[in-house]
Amino acid sequence: MTIDKSWTTIRRRGSSNEFWNGLQHFLQMAKPFANDRGFIKYPCRRCLNNASHQLEDLESHIFRNGFMFGYNQWIHREEPATANVGTMVAGPSGGIHERDEMFDVLDDIISEDAVGGPSSNEQYDDLFAALRSELYPCVSSFSSLNFLVKLMHLKVLNKWTNKSFDELLKLLKLAFLKIDLVESHYEAKKLMTKMGLGYSSINVCKNDCALFWKENSLKDTCPVCSESRWKLQSGKWSGKNVPHKVLRYFLVGPRLKRLFATSKTAKLMRWHSTGKSKDNDVMRHPVDGKSWQKFDKRHPQFAGDVRNIRLGLAVDGFNPFGNMSLSYSMWHVVLTTYNLPPWICMKAEYLMLSILIPGPHSPGKDMDVFLRPLIDELNKLWVHGLDTRDVAYENGVFRMRAALLWTVNDFSARSSLSGWSGKGYRACPTCNEDTPSVRVIGKTAYFGHRRFLPTNHHWRSNLQFDGRTERKRPPRRFSTTDILEQLRRVKTGIPGKHPNYGGVKRKRGDDELNWRKKSIFYELSYWADIELKHNLDVMHIGKNVCDSLLGTLLADPHKLKDTDNARRDLAKLGIRHELHLFEDGNKLMKPTADYTFSEANRRKFCRFIISVKFPDGFASNLSKNVAQNDSRLLGLKSHDCHVIMQRLMPVGCRSLVSKNIWSTIAELCMFFKQLCASTVNISDMVEAQKYEHKQELHVRLREGCLNINEVHRIEFAGWFFEKIYAMHRMQAPEVTTELLSLSSKTNMVVSSYPACIVNGVRFVTHDRDVRLRTQNSGVSVPGTGQEMFYGQLQEILEFSYLNGFSVVLFRCKWFKCDSKHMITENNTTSIDINGEAYKDDQFILASQAKQYVKHRSIWDIIDDGLSDIDILQHNSSSNFTLFVDLGNLQEINLLRRDQDIIPIVQPITNDSRHVTDDSSFLNDADEVELSDEEDESVEVYADEETDAENDIDTEEDDDDRSYHASDSD
Repeated sequence: MTIDKSWTTIRRRGSSNEFWNGLQHFLQMAKPFANDRGFIKYPCRRCLNNASHQLEDLESHIFRNGFMFGYNQWIHREEPATANVGTMVAGPSGGIHERDEMFDVLDDIISEDAVGGPSSNEQYDDLFAALRSELYPCVSSFSSLNFLVKLMHLKVLNKWTNKSFDELLKLLKLAFLKIDLVESHYEAKKLMTKMGLGYSSINVCKNDCALFWKENSLKDTCPVCSESRWKLQSGKWSGKNVPHKVLRYFLVGPRLKRLFATSKTAKLMRWHSTGKSKDNDVMRHPVDGKSWQKFDKRHPQFAGDVRNIRLGLAVDGFNPFGNMSLSYSMWHVVLTTYNLPPWICMKAEYLMLSILIPGPHSPGKDMDVFLRPLIDELNKLWVHGLDTRDVAYENGVFRMRAALLWTVNDFSARSSLSGWSGKGYRACPTCNEDTPSVRVIGKTAYFGHRRFLPTNHHWRSNLQFDGRTERKRPPRRFSTTDILEQLRRVKTGIPGKHPNYGGVKRKRGDDELNWRKKSIFYELSYWADIELKHNLDVMHIGKNVCDSLLGTLLADPHKLKDTDNARRDLAKLGIRHELHLFEDGNKLMKPTADYTFSEANRRKFCRFIISVKFPDGFASNLSKNVAQNDSRLLGLKSHDCHVIMQRLMPVGCRSLVSKNIWSTIAELCMFFKQLCASTVNISDMVEAQKYEHKQELHVRLREGCLNINEVHRIEFAGWFFEKIYAMHRMQAPEVTTELLSLSSKTNMVVSSYPACIVNGVRFVTHDRDVRLRTQNSGVSVPGTGQEMFYGQLQEILEFSYLNGFSVVLFRCKWFKCDSKHMITENNTTSIDINGEAYKDDQFILASQAKQYVKHRSIWDIIDDGLSDIDILQHNSSSNFTLFVDLGNLQEINLLRRDQDIIPIVQPITNDSRHVTDDSSFLNDADEVELSDEEDESVEVYADEETDAENDIDTEEDDDDRSYHASDSD
């Protein structure tokens, strides 16, 4: 009887127990056929039974390459008379951990390497040894490799030091004598490197002149400044080579290949082509921008394969020692993949760290020295590409190429990358040599912004800006040819900061303008053709603007822009005479500006910041940033400034400054909100059934009869069921099981909840909200036109229907939105919550609700005019849009037959439950800062008639509805 060899053709070898059981049996059979030196012919796809290797490498070789095609008879090994591989189960001695997730990880890693050509098996020997070995005797749930990976993950998450990790390993080995674990963090890191989690260490000159890499890798002195590569102790060599600086470089290509190694991310890598906006007026991803589209037109071969990767690069400095007083600046270079959807490409797990630049000082103009390894790899990815296996589409191999589209940085980092200095009279990189500037006391000021206005705009003739009438046209746009011609005139400088070489300050010539160097990015053959090369990070700019604006409004002496020198500059320019400094006897007096809060108003504004309650996860506790004397804000982070600028400042300043000042502040805040907004347009739900029913009522009702809306409210449910049920009897394809269930009456079971999570956004009823530090009960809903309705969440109800379907409704208290109760000025809406409206129409679908922030007794909502909808419910009954052609069914006799559809009552428990994938209900255990008073989380309302139906025997599966506790918030 021949051996079953069907397992040799399995593709996903790492996750298949059948393959591993068969492979272990094959290895046992192969051992007797090794020669005296331990060599045996390999039947893998690389060796094809022609090349001989060591027997101990056979397992890893077959795992990586797979069996050769057509190897149905093992001609080099004798087959026993009977064998049944399918019934073999590897015991503890076999070292096979059937559920070990590291099988899939190694399968992906090795399959990637196999695409690029043959490689040595030695790098995987230690991995297979750790995978085969048990962590501890009789513990088969963990392999040694799996445990070590999870332990290293905990080290990163909890920021353990290397020393603490070594001590933990020693403790584990001391407590568990037979544990199979590495000895130190160094050995663990070496093993992780073989899994593709390592990096290359490149020594750097201490003056940032050059890298000891490639042609300089064997040199002991810098090729530019001749300084020693190694540190000296007391002027003498200590006997151990310790470099001054070390650059960490993480290869980009293998990680890009890994994005195609799993089916989930491999499909998402096509999103920029399949999921982009079809509306030319809507932009929600860089693929909708002109720069991307022009790049595709210039490089059609690259754009022809949607799997080719578009990258963005960001550079910034940070202090690795936290907020300690030690001054140290380490810089990191991060890449992001724009092939992915916008809600994924900026997540931390999809950002790729490529370079860690050592400190203690900023690289500055020498940034190109540290970018050399990355630029070389990007050139290879553009010219040659990498053979990559795409598991999402028939596991085929394609040539993956990559291009860098732009950089995203703050203004100072942009200067280091682009080569155009951000200081001096020509600091603006867009205006270039046409930058308008003037020297004021202690700094250079930039003006001329009115040039961008239409020629007939009245502000052009206003003298309050700089005392002049603006007649200039907008600045010209410099073409690629113009920029390259300017760069051709730039002299090549010496890199580094050595005082005798690169550190010598050189005065630029007039023909060099503000160029300090030609950026290393121009070594990429496509870089000159990119229209938008460098982007400014709006979060950095928003924080700087917010700090300056708050400092001026609150008269903070540390951040105030309205300084004495600024007042003197106004006098020199001859503008704003009411703000000029003047002498009163022996004192120099400074008039109070109308854009600065008085002392009382400063306290009011700070108390307003303290009183605001945000939804969970929306912002930090800003009350902690208010000074003790309630006069200024301290220690604001970037996101804090983001929230204050876009949500609080237009509201808080409204009654504290004049209308002109407030309007200017509100427009500035709305500008930043528009920059940060998501511009996805979501169309309103179409309720065709209601429209059709009302049309029938117009025919039935005559003048003097009942109100149409009232009859519609009473009769619509029964009329709708008869329509859908008749179409169901006619087997209309539009009538799905869900539509039929929703058209039937509810099973009379209603569950009430105090809180609900819809697509990650938390809603809480008002009764519970008053006891919390956060605020999640504000609700707003768009109307059929441009109007918005605002209210307060009172109750969350879940209605159960047949076949396990359900609908989640919010009962809200709606406020009057007429001209007496609502005021809208400068895109800010203020509502008086004392007036209640729509008492007979209080319910909305959970998917329709959008959250907003409450400020004391007045709720102010900033209307930005954008479709910035945060709350969606996909694939659930509560967001079911009825696109059904009901047809002409007037002549059909519609009779409801109760025996065809049996009402079913689901058992209700007091557990929290997930109704759909996108919404979940919360009980009191999920809340924080609750009172000791007991709060009933679920209330069940059922008629007596439905209680008698509990004994009805139905064929409905209890698993149709997923009832399980939710611990997510």
